[in-house]
Amino acid sequence: MTVEFLIHAIVRQTMILIAQLATLGGGRAPLAQVADQVFVDLVRELERQGVSRKVSADMFGLGLRTYRRKIQRLNESVTERGRSLWEVVLEFVRAEELVTRSDVMARFARDDEAQLRSVLRDLCDSQLIIVSGSGLKTTYRPASESELAALRNTQGSEGYDDLLVALLFREGALTLPEIAALAQVETATIEGSIRRLVDSGRLQLAEDEGEPKYLARALTIPLGASVGWEGAVFDHFKAMVSTVLIKLRGGETASAKDEVGGSTYTIDVWPGHPLEAEVMSTLGRMRGELSELRKRATDATSKTGKRPAEYRRVVVYAGQAVIPEESE
Repeated sequence: MTVEFLIHAIVRQTMILIAQLATLGGGRAPLAQVADQVFVDLVRELERQGVSRKVSADMFGLGLRTYRRKIQRLNESVTERGRSLWEVVLEFVRAEELVTRSDVMARFARDDEAQLRSVLRDLCDSQLIIVSGSGLKTTYRPASESELAALRNTQGSEGYDDLLVALLFREGALTLPEIAALAQVETATIEGSIRRLVDSGRLQLAEDEGEPKYLARALTIPLGASVGWEGAVFDHFKAMVSTVLIKLRGGETASAKDEVGGSTYTIDVWPGHPLEAEVMSTLGRMRGELSELRKRATDATSKTGKRPAEYRRVVVYAGQAVIPEESE
């Protein structure tokens, strides 16, 4: 019961964060596939940890047959096996150049209609296809190259680049298709960004005899930067989750050195409190000291030459918030 309560509490806080991100600045980010993606990712992680499908189905409160059907429906199109419904619908619209809703429904008649409508809505919200009309006479056409270019310019590339660097810094060396899968986009969508990041030196090609892999050896987002906050948010969240996972898995035990762990300190102060200034400036000072330590460590690493095949990555995360409260 305690673990179940903890899971519900963490899910709620995560959903609050997602809702805030989705409506940031008055925007409305498409969320049509989020719930399904959460299910698919959770299934994959359970399987990676050795949980059988029978046990996993029971954990979701589903019969094994229903569970398998749901996984199949979300992972691939029934009409075209081995490919996602999102991918084949986009390809169909692009190939036909102009289709009606009834055309799409007929082409993917064996797929779940609710899921198909969800995919169409997500593609429209993402502005990869343009919609007009209503009902069965609704028409869809692929966004033109100029429209896609305008969309990319509107969204900006710097924040997206920082997010890609943060992803590869935390996830390690990945191939282009693997990066695209994590980013939930087509490979062609990120090819330009990856090429630009390699040319600028922010990404490196990993030594691998097979398909090229990309990695980031460093991630630095200046304090107060107007762009790149997306990468900072992901990096902070990933660092926190990684620390908690290590503790849960028992990979490290507590020691006098406290090499693994986390602490949260809440201190109440108010205007005129004797330690107000010291409390408010402490985390800024800590960040300054850690930034300087990281710089010295990076400089020392560059002087020693190539890093060994095995090394220890020390992750420290720190956050601060000032929350107005009222005395009861």
